[in-house]
Amino acid sequence: PKSLHSTRGYSHIVETVSPCRTIYLAGQLGRMIDGKFAGTPGDFRAQAVQCFENIKTALAEVDATFRHVVKLNTYFVDIAQIPLYLEVRNRYVNTAAPPASTAIQISRLAHEGGLLEVEAIAVVPL
Repeated sequence: PKSLHSTRGYSHIVETVSPCRTIYLAGQLGRMIDGKFAGTPGDFRAQAVQCFENIKTALAEVDATFRHVVKLNTYFVDIAQIPLYLEVRNRYVNTAAPPASTAIQISRLAHEGGLLEVEAIAVVPL
């Protein structure tokens, strides 16, 4: 809205109208199907790509895609990685109408070696 400051890659407001299915995805790490983190230890880009691939896979399981994602919450061990994160994220989301987003730096994730965790909410028309 014109009444709020301009954003850098997210929407202040995303409105949905029912009837819809709302899908909540648990936080995804940059872990591959074998449970190992993508890339070499400390490879933020590899983990970020794997996070979004995991979200893409989870969405596909419920017949949804990134076009249905209305909210992303991202937890960073090092928030200075936001530019690289946005570079990866923007390959997946509609940058003309990006989801509402929150970015938070935390001291560590539940799984040692994780550099970020991304959770998503998607709204899919019936």
